[in-house]
Amino acid sequence: MSVATLDFERFARRGYPEAVLSQGKSVAQMTEIVTSWRARADEQPLGTLLLTRVSPEQVAAVHAVLPDAFYDETSALMAWPPEQPEPTGGKVVVVCAGTSDLRVAREATLTARYLGRDVTEVVDVGVAGLDRILAKRDVLRSADVVVAVAGMDAAIVPVVAGLVACPVVAVPTSVGYGTAFEGVAALLSMLNSCSPGVGVVNIDNGYGAGHLAAQISAPKEYGDA
Repeated sequence: MSVATLDFERFARRGYPEAVLSQGKSVAQMTEIVTSWRARADEQPLGTLLLTRVSPEQVAAVHAVLPDAFYDETSALMAWPPEQPEPTGGKVVVVCAGTSDLRVAREATLTARYLGRDVTEVVDVGVAGLDRILAKRDVLRSADVVVAVAGMDAAIVPVVAGLVACPVVAVPTSVGYGTAFEGVAALLSMLNSCSPGVGVVNIDNGYGAGHLAAQISAPKEYGDA
């Protein structure tokens, strides 16, 4: 009995490919999934398969089937085929408050890039040193959409939203001490942002943020996405 029903028609239907959350899946299940994908890829255009939250054991299993699959250790994301598409549409800027948030930010960055967007990443510019984010104003204002990633108090989000004219996709992370409550404090802070134009995704959901940013900044013609 198959362990997964892959959405082979998603790329044709939506212009964006399938993605697999690897967390919680066994090595055998991952092997079956990528083997099935590899076989179907010979028959029809599927776009780039993204595998998120991949463990080291799963990486080895995927590479046994897809030796050239891309793997990024920071975000624990894999992609196959490994080549990123030529960018189309608008520009995405991914900004994270601290280096500890980079795992989630990089997942957003790579997701948007593999969905065909031009992405610039800005790291470690939290408001504890406000001059750091202010020094990046020109980069932020060059974006068609900004992804802002932060844990703890998430204070960077209303600051960024107050500096730019484009939409801001906010991503709370589980980074922080005690009363950060594994990202709940950041989530509530983002939901209560006083700056308009902010949409919030789930805690640590870099993939969802990158996908949404790619859709917001997509070319006007659906077929060009």
